[in-house]
This record gives sequence, C-alpha cells and structure tokens, in this order.
Amino acid sequence: MGGQQRVYRQKIRSTQSLKKIFRAMELIAASRIGKARARVTAVAPYSHAITRAISAVAAHSDVKHPLTSDRSDTKKVAMLVITADRGMAGAYSANAIREAERLRERLEAEGHEVVQYAAGRRGVSYYTFRNRELAGRWTGDSDAPGHAVANEIAAELLRAFLAPVDEGGVCELHIVFTHFSSMVSQEPRVIRMLPLEIVEGVVDPGDEISPLYAFEPDAQEVLDELLPRYIESRIYNCLLQAAASELANRQSAMNTAVTNAEDIVRKYTRLANSARQSEITQEISEIVSGADALAAS
Repeated sequence: MGGQQRVYRQKIRSTQSLKKIFRAMELIAASRIGKARARVTAVAPYSHAITRAISAVAAHSDVKHPLTSDRSDTKKVAMLVITADRGMAGAYSANAIREAERLRERLEAEGHEVVQYAAGRRGVSYYTFRNRELAGRWTGDSDAPGHAVANEIAAELLRAFLAPVDEGGVCELHIVFTHFSSMVSQEPRVIRMLPLEIVEGVVDPGDEISPLYAFEPDAQEVLDELLPRYIESRIYNCLLQAAASELANRQSAMNTAVTNAEDIVRKYTRLANSARQSEITQEISEIVSGADALAAS
C-alpha cells in the first residue's frame, strides 16, 4: 500500500508541474493574441486600397501583365502551406496540412505537378519526413511574422511564377493558410494567388464612383510597381491571419490541457487517499490481531 501511495503522489507532482507549464503557455498566448488581432485589423485598409488601385488600372487600361495572364507552357503549380513553428496548438497545423493534401490531390488529378513550399517548422517536418522535396522553406516567429519574411516569400514565389519553363517556372500559385474569424472560429482556406484574377466594376458600399485615370509614366509601369506590392501585402495578410489563428488555437488547447490536468490530479488524489485509508485499516487490523494474540497467550 505504501508503494501505491508513492506512485500516486509522484504522478500528482508530475501532473501539477505540467499544469504549471500549460497555464504559462495559455497566459502567453492570451497576452499575444490581442496584438495579433490588432495587426490583422491594421493591414486591412492598406490591402483594400492597393486592391482598388490595381482594379482601377486594370479597368481603365488594356495592358496585359505577366502576373494577370494565364501560362500554358507548363503544368507545374506552386503551393505554399503556412503552419506553426511550435506544437501545443491543438489541430491547427494538422488542419492546414490536411487542406493542403486535399488541394494536392485535386491538382494532381487535373494533371498538374505540385512544387511544394512550406512556412513553419510543422509543415517543413511533415514534408521532410515523407521525403517530399521542398522548393522553399521558412521557419521562425510563425506567431509573430514580420514584413521581412513576407517580402522574402513574395520574392521567391514571384520568381518561380515569372521564371521560364527550363528554370522551373510555374503556371499557378496557391496558398493554404488558416483564416482568423474569431477566437472560436479559425478555418483553413485555399486561395489562388497567381495569376491574379481582377474583378472589374466592383464598388464597395459608400465608395465613390471611380473617375477616369491618367497614368504616368504609363499603365504598364504602374502595374509593374503595384502588382509585386499587392502580392507582398496578400502574403503578409495570410501570415498574420495564420499567426492569430495559431495563438487562438494554442490558448484554447492549453486551457483544455489545464482542465484535464486538474481532473487527473483529482483522480490520483482520490486513489492516493483510498490507498492511505486501506493502509491505515490494515495497520489497525494487524494491531488488533496482535493484541488478541497476546491476550490469548
């Protein structure tokens, strides 16, 4: 019985230690989620403005740009998957990877060859373990991405899309990320980033009617300048959405882990108390039996 008590007490101590770690990670995620949500909100006006600017150029000029034109000289398709650098975030990374695998199956069924890119150690580890070649990988600060990594990813993906066939050029670029809707709703999504699909004539409520435009020096150079910035802003927005989703999933997962740890501690406490009561009962029985034996002699 004494041995059982020691086992239960050891399990209680180890579970309580884990509970402290889970609680700390929950508090850290909770402290960062507010800033991550603010960053997602802050980039929205810029994304809206640059989208309107590109739509205006496309609607008021007849310029054909490589980033808005379909390629028929290759069947290669680039796919970027955004996951977490660390675990303890529930099914966040697994859901993104599962969505990416569904996209891969669909693309391969259409006759495309997928060129894989991954952002986040979880995604990199997944593809490395399965011996799948990665054309590009980015890790570090998945829960707080900066402009530098977004610009680096955008430059690499643009290079792949604009490259000739003999240098590994691709005809499409898809991004798989987790969209942050609220603290309780994060959804894996797939967007086709390139070639760009610009919808003309879309006016948001409250927007003024678009005037006629004069481009200087010309519409071609305006698009050359705006389109790469547009790609960078979209990728940065995806990274921020994914970061907020990761923190929300981590906070929720750690809260559940703390609750489970408390349940385990209560369970082993009851078992330890039961073992102690059994030990006391046995000792009392041995004392009574010994006293009876002495009295009988």
